[in-house]
Amino acid sequence: MLRTAARAMLERLPELTDELVNRVRMGDEDYCALVPYDDHWASTLEGMRLGITAILQERGARRDLQFTEAMARRRADQGLPLDSMMRMYRLAAQVTWAGIVDYMEKEHPDQLGALVRTACHVWHAIDRQALVAGDTYRRRESELAGRNHERVSALLDALLDGAADSGVVRSAAAGLDLPERGRYAVVTVRFPVRHDGGRLPDKLGGMRLLWRMRTGHEVAVVAMGESTLEDLATALSAAVSGVAGVSPVVDGLVDLGEAHRLAELAMRTCGDAGPEVARLDQRLPAALVICQPDISEYLVNGVLGQLLALDPADRDVLLTTLETWLRCEGSAARAAGRLYCHRNTIINRIRRIENLTGRSLSRPRDIVDLALALDAVRLLPGSAFP
Repeated sequence: MLRTAARAMLERLPELTDELVNRVRMGDEDYCALVPYDDHWASTLEGMRLGITAILQERGARRDLQFTEAMARRRADQGLPLDSMMRMYRLAAQVTWAGIVDYMEKEHPDQLGALVRTACHVWHAIDRQALVAGDTYRRRESELAGRNHERVSALLDALLDGAADSGVVRSAAAGLDLPERGRYAVVTVRFPVRHDGGRLPDKLGGMRLLWRMRTGHEVAVVAMGESTLEDLATALSAAVSGVAGVSPVVDGLVDLGEAHRLAELAMRTCGDAGPEVARLDQRLPAALVICQPDISEYLVNGVLGQLLALDPADRDVLLTTLETWLRCEGSAARAAGRLYCHRNTIINRIRRIENLTGRSLSRPRDIVDLALALDAVRLLPGSAFP
């Protein structure tokens, strides 16, 4: 009975294919947008032919499953959602079974009872196709996601390394879904201890972040939108531990290599432990010190030489006092509050610093010398800063 019905269905293949394709496309915009009609119709015709033939085949002899695997990979490549493809198999089961029932009602109505008892054979064949299609689709989707991740990573690396020509920039814009011209910044983050691998934020407010891991730190390209550097720094302070450097805003993807260099420079102005977020535009003097280590060494020796030669405990107290006094904008009272001592103690220490350095903290140019020398001691290798 099933052989007879299957042969009848094979003779009606074009008609059944029309019905199935129309039902699928009528209720699924993704199929209409992603799978051309001719491709859909031809693959459905072949799938129906193999599927109906498979109803009576042993599992080991089923050629329809090879076709199912190939078609599932193709649909994944086309970007068709898995739900759309699985819906197609449900509709295929309905069309096939309805066709068999219609044939038996017209030609062998007395055999309908027996047909009902064989329904499991038909549904099992189509269910097997659907299971194979779903497994194959997910494997292919995983492969494509891996390749896309590798491609995105390579494009980000090219931009961040400053090795992107105009062709790479265009490819990056398309692959990363970013405009070639726009407001971008780069963020670098270094953790004080081994990072636990937790997910870093890919959105902060209206900003989009694309992360890459580098040796010793992590880097993000930030699509700023209408946000400001202050918005970015504030959001980073709440979301990221460790120390972070923030570059100035640049005007396009082609400038991200330079922005990356400046973000790393900003991060180098931070202490080791953190948490701290450094914007380069607010750390320019310290950045200059880092960029000119030889000159900075002369500056340290010329300005702080006698102070650094003191006993370590005495030296550290004076350096800490000077840094605190500068951070408190020259207020002895505020510095005393932070260091838990009397205001007169701060004043006496400041006078001693002036005597040892030959600089007066009432003269702006001398303050510049002392501030730069202090940054150099704090930031350069072999620092004597506590």
